[in-house]
Amino acid sequence: MNRVALITGASRGIGRGIVLDLARIGFDLVINYAGNQSAAQQTAVDCREAAAAQGFKTHTEFCQADVGQASDRRRLLDFTKEKFGRLDLLVNNAGITSIGRADILEATEENFDRLMAVNLKGPYFLTQQAARWMIEQVPARRAAAKPGDPALAAQGFRPKIITISSISAYAVSTNRGDYCMAKAALGMLTKLYAVRLAEYGINVYEICPGIIASDMTAGVKEKYDKLIAEGLTPIRRWGVPEDVGKAVAAIAQDVFPFSTGEVLNVDGGFHLRRL
Repeated sequence: MNRVALITGASRGIGRGIVLDLARIGFDLVINYAGNQSAAQQTAVDCREAAAAQGFKTHTEFCQADVGQASDRRRLLDFTKEKFGRLDLLVNNAGITSIGRADILEATEENFDRLMAVNLKGPYFLTQQAARWMIEQVPARRAAAKPGDPALAAQGFRPKIITISSISAYAVSTNRGDYCMAKAALGMLTKLYAVRLAEYGINVYEICPGIIASDMTAGVKEKYDKLIAEGLTPIRRWGVPEDVGKAVAAIAQDVFPFSTGEVLNVDGGFHLRRL
């Protein structure tokens, strides 16, 4: 039986890069999307092809849900239970950019509340619900394998939760104050759940992407082309969704079993202070 991953906001951009790399290592997938069903369908097809190219047969399902809505979060997990009956990996990726990109002196509460619902409240409570289900699965998996059995990892015995944050968690943009605040809070979300879930063998991670080529950054391409060429990042190129996907795949394969609450920067070295 393949391990199962649920990835939010997975039809395009970084989410698409993540599911493609998980397909390449043999995961079955729940591809969540908010509104673009055709993109989700195409991503599901592409995931099956990517898995087949590596000798895997992956089962892909897609499910519309707005993670900012409690009823949609419940429906998304119920869908996963119905289709697969298990969950080995949750990737909190869904997010929206600051609505209108208003200066913090002009920003509205309405836009603030909408962004926080999707970018912060959604991951917080989806993680809570997914973690409860993962905890329920742990005794059954322990009973199915002997202590020290090397097949434990292959059985997906160590569930994981990954949250996709951003360099905006610490790099200030005064026209995206709500976005920066939400991303900063996701860092604490990771630490909280890492501590709370460690006793159940559930490791929790944060991935912090930098400047990634996607629909969200298309409008600022010219700006960042120039900045990157001038040395904004030590690695002088745009990041691509596959860069983030490879980081998720590495964690998913349990290559960091003694790490939890850890932050993995996928930012071309942006986070490095230089003199």
